Amino acid sequence: MKNVMSNKFVITLYTLPALLLILVLIYIPVTLSGYYGFMDWSGMGEMKFIGLENYATLIKDNMFWTSTWHSLQLAIFSTASLLLYLGISLVLASKIKGSDLLRKIYLIPMLLSSVAIAQLWMKIFDPSNGMLNKFLGFFGIENTPIWLADPNVALYAIFIPIIWQYAGFYILIYYAALKNVSDEVIEAAKIDGANAWQIAYKIKLPLISGVFKVTIMLAVVGSLKYFDLIYVMTGGGPNGASEVIASYMYKEAFKLNNFGYGSAIGFGLLVICLLMTWLTSKLTKSKDDDVQY
Repeated sequence: MKNVMSNKFVITLYTLPALLLILVLIYIPVTLSGYYGFMDWSGMGEMKFIGLENYATLIKDNMFWTSTWHSLQLAIFSTASLLLYLGISLVLASKIKGSDLLRKIYLIPMLLSSVAIAQLWMKIFDPSNGMLNKFLGFFGIENTPIWLADPNVALYAIFIPIIWQYAGFYILIYYAALKNVSDEVIEAAKIDGANAWQIAYKIKLPLISGVFKVTIMLAVVGSLKYFDLIYVMTGGGPNGASEVIASYMYKEAFKLNNFGYGSAIGFGLLVICLLMTWLTSKLTKSKDDDVQY
């Protein structure tokens, strides 16, 4: 087996299918997106080469930068919510009664489609008969918000179902990481007099720090390219108040038939994701990452 795995031909043969998939599904579409950004094209018919005009327009486009800021806000909100998910996971991993049932409940949103979740929360946010405004009215709050129609509120209202949708995913990751922490380490800490808070903060969290860094990366990049639920609930409205980069790209390319400019927006999204991935990696890097074992 060792001789086989040291054979360069065998290694190439094993890795070739994955490399071909990456090439076809990632690199070729990205290259084409950048290429189409140089064109004036409606998506059908003849393409007209216009050089860097689309990219120059992109830099000056206020709506693009507004949608970028909205996507960054979602990334910040999603990253902050990881602390809540981590806290829930710590409680579930402490062997409380009903933890198995709670884990299943938290996973329910993952089983639903984004469209179903959007429809559910649109009913909850309904200004007349929605559950949320009914709940606020029960406490005497009369001027309840028109959640999805108020430009000052719509974006933040949408953040709530997005965080709810992915709660089970991150809780499951943290729970699995915490369950892999050695029981011997925990028992040794208890013998030394450590309480539950000290065990969680000084032992468990440092041991799963690598997993936490990965989830931060997933939350940031996933938020920047988020599309479906926002598009179903508000379509980027009202008046662009909840527009994100992906929804703006979709409108330009498929609604306004400006495929060349839409491709330029998509390529801009790629650049932003790469920059944020690099920045997140730098901010979460620790001295231990350079240690070789």
